[in-house]
Amino acid sequence: MDETKIKKLILPIIAAVICLGIVVFLAASPETEEEQPTIITVSAAASLTEAFTDIAEEFEAAKPGTDVELNFAGSGTLRMQIEGGAPIDVFASASESHMDILSEKGLIEERSRKDFTSNTLVMVVPEDSIESGTYPASLEDLTEGSVEKIAIGNPETAPVGKYTEQALEETGLRDEIEGKVILAENVKQVLTYVETGEVEAGFVYRTDAESGQKDLYKITYTVPVNASISYPIAVLSESGNKETAQEFVDFVTGQQGQEILEGYGFGITKI
Repeated sequence: MDETKIKKLILPIIAAVICLGIVVFLAASPETEEEQPTIITVSAAASLTEAFTDIAEEFEAAKPGTDVELNFAGSGTLRMQIEGGAPIDVFASASESHMDILSEKGLIEERSRKDFTSNTLVMVVPEDSIESGTYPASLEDLTEGSVEKIAIGNPETAPVGKYTEQALEETGLRDEIEGKVILAENVKQVLTYVETGEVEAGFVYRTDAESGQKDLYKITYTVPVNASISYPIAVLSESGNKETAQEFVDFVTGQQGQEILEGYGFGITKI
């Protein structure tokens, strides 16, 4: 067989092998950039844990190819993380003041900011004290000798603590109970102190009281506050996925997001 005929026979085989190799390589290679999920990080107040976990799941289901990474803590702690350059796309705060601070520093997209829900401050006490008949049922009762420890959120980082402190100051009781106060990192930790019986009373949002282990404590008092407990949400200026971040904000403030929040006891804000 001459050299020309051999080449004619071999070249198609070589081409087929090369094509097969390309197919195998593509099949074994990582997903292309277009197939990679879009990831947004949402930092939200600790009191939003249960509601936002559900909201994130529903948002991902409604927008395939999107992953929502959730970061929960006291609003003040989250605000300081953002100020420190943490890669956050959306911030949902339990306090207008922490959002205002970010706004003043140009760290949020102003047009995206919305108040999306509200809450109520309550006092909770361990179930054991209810059964014994000795428990605080008003702010004034906190001065009684039977009340030795009171848990409140740290006013510097947890808005629930700031609202509590304001209420106590308005009644003139803050200084009187100073020695009894135990500061907690966030509202969830306050509730844990009450659930475990480490304190005689604690101040939390009603939504947290409704979603905790209700057989371990009881709400004994709804605390009046001089300003509504409203929650703002906004897209961060440094977000790398502003379009998706805005879609998440729209979802939270839309019908489906509002229904989830309402299901957890949050107030609904008409937007």
